[in-house]
Amino acid sequence: MNTVTALTALNFFMADVRDGLGPYLAIFLQGRSWSPIDIGLVLTIGGLAGMLATTPLGAFVDSTRRKRLVTIGAGLAVTISCLAILFHPSFFVVSASQVLSGIAGAAIPPAIAAMTLGIVGPAEFSHQVGRNEAANHGGNVASAMACAAASYVVGVEAVFFVMTIMAVASIAATLAIRESAIDHAVARGLEPGEADDGKSGYAVLLKTPALLAFGLILMLFHFGNAAMLPLVGQRIEALGLGNAVLWTSIAVVVAQAVMVPMALISARIAERYGYAPLLFAALVALPVRGIVAASTPEAWIAIPVQALDGVGAGILGVVTPALVARILRGTGRFNVGLGAVMTAQGVGAAFSATAAGVMVERGRDWLAAVGVETGLTGYGVAFLGLGAAATVALALFIGVMRIMPLARESGHVAAKDGDAAPTPAPA
Repeated sequence: MNTVTALTALNFFMADVRDGLGPYLAIFLQGRSWSPIDIGLVLTIGGLAGMLATTPLGAFVDSTRRKRLVTIGAGLAVTISCLAILFHPSFFVVSASQVLSGIAGAAIPPAIAAMTLGIVGPAEFSHQVGRNEAANHGGNVASAMACAAASYVVGVEAVFFVMTIMAVASIAATLAIRESAIDHAVARGLEPGEADDGKSGYAVLLKTPALLAFGLILMLFHFGNAAMLPLVGQRIEALGLGNAVLWTSIAVVVAQAVMVPMALISARIAERYGYAPLLFAALVALPVRGIVAASTPEAWIAIPVQALDGVGAGILGVVTPALVARILRGTGRFNVGLGAVMTAQGVGAAFSATAAGVMVERGRDWLAAVGVETGLTGYGVAFLGLGAAATVALALFIGVMRIMPLARESGHVAAKDGDAAPTPAPA
């Protein structure tokens, strides 16, 4: 297996590992008679831990030459924390495991992005990120289907066994990546052979307006995006429209299936036309998604809603690391920058669910207070409100386009399926 193939395989198998148990944790804990309040609390604890750790871990990935070891260690930590939950689901153990899982999971994306940049170089980065993201979404679909099938035999505990198998495979894929193929200077955003300027990573971030603007755009996008699918499921359950778990599962698979071709197409578009059309399309998709979700309360609407999520999220999965690499090229601070924008995403996502709940409860009253009468339910108002956040993000993007490096990569050459970086680091 050559290095680029191993890197793609790593993204496939790590898909189920880096996010931990995800939505399955709530189902598992509910079956152990946990209260909704306690379930929500441990999920929040894990989310906050990951959000706070993302930027510092990006800085750590910039500084270390042991990026393969970071990836393996983080994957093992997520797996161990999840197995601890399986064998001892007490509040303390689950909370501690969520903290460990959140921190470890935050290290995986910058570590993989750094290895990718160090292996293929900046000219081929967006192309390989497209392959990585397609493999990642394919891994999510495969693991979701495996969990669904195995759950009929052993119940929700099946997710723990599927995750363990994926973790072992991800370790094998990481070990198949040759250390000598990673140029660690290029991996942190420097040009081959360029010396570090010694500046603080955080100082570079604060002095880069394009990165700050991009982080704010992503924060607004994820504020509008994160609560959309959970809100669809809540509406199905609240209105008795069908099996909410079934429809949510179908919607998740639909979104991931759409993300696979979108990731590959986005990489090609970036190579030929740059990032502007991609960002525009992703930011437009979310308001449309809100309108579609608000158009009818029927359960089947979850499918087109999540297909649109596949468009927006599939594009941003490719654009985010590639554009951060472009913005911070030559600074040696790529991974701390990627961590910073991921933190911004996390902030937006963290407040999304709370804002959506408030809009469901009070949105119609607010509209009535300003003389706007609507036949929408509270859920419909919330969907439109979430979509409005992306409209603000779109307006901001149009306003700051001139300061962002959105043009296609100059000197791009056709992608090669080789092993070595443009200027390999010494073994």
